[in-house]
Amino acid sequence: MVLLVVEGLKAYYGQTQALHGVSFALASGGITTLLGANGAGKTTTLRSICGMVRTQGSITFDGRPIGGMATEDVVRMGVGHVPEGRGTFTNLSVAENLRVAGYTRGDRAAIARDLERVFEYFPILKERMQQQAGTLSGGEQQMLAISRALMLAPRLMLLDEPSFGLAPLVVQEIFRIMRRINSEAKVSLLLVEQNAALALELADHAYVLETGRVVMSGKASDIKNDEAIRKSYLGY
Repeated sequence: MVLLVVEGLKAYYGQTQALHGVSFALASGGITTLLGANGAGKTTTLRSICGMVRTQGSITFDGRPIGGMATEDVVRMGVGHVPEGRGTFTNLSVAENLRVAGYTRGDRAAIARDLERVFEYFPILKERMQQQAGTLSGGEQQMLAISRALMLAPRLMLLDEPSFGLAPLVVQEIFRIMRRINSEAKVSLLLVEQNAALALELADHAYVLETGRVVMSGKASDIKNDEAIRKSYLGY
């Protein structure tokens, strides 16, 4: 089953066009990665899905058009966004960050269950519950950002550069947890990641963007094993 379909997506910052007809699909339960150099349009694609930039074209989530919807309505439909740079409330405690994320949901029992699941994925956050988010390490802040998105009970999580600025061992741990989230919680993932080798290891499908256009797509394993594609578009 296809969960997300993007067709002919154009995006604009003022008069500047950033995306030029991007099209791709994401299977329910799948992990898809968007790859490409800085400025290729990867972050803009995620922001477009969330209703954060002006767009033209079609974005369909679970059979319903969401293009042009307000960001909070997209979130309510089951789309969680972990932006580049973490996006946590640095002046609030870990506990307050997680509570705020669950605020829009009415089912207290489900919120409590999801909180326990978050602590199962990231035990360190349970130890840091009363700590101010801005005093956490970079890796802990990224764990909190992912946890905040999980507290929204998403069916699709958009992750923008989750490895940015983190030590390799921390990155490995976060990617291992993301795989668990996908397989255990049945959350589909759309991943933007500068570390193409890492992203292709995690994902089952990949799309390569260049200057706001999709120039290559296929199974992640095929792209990973194609030396010409890697050298031409991914730089390794």
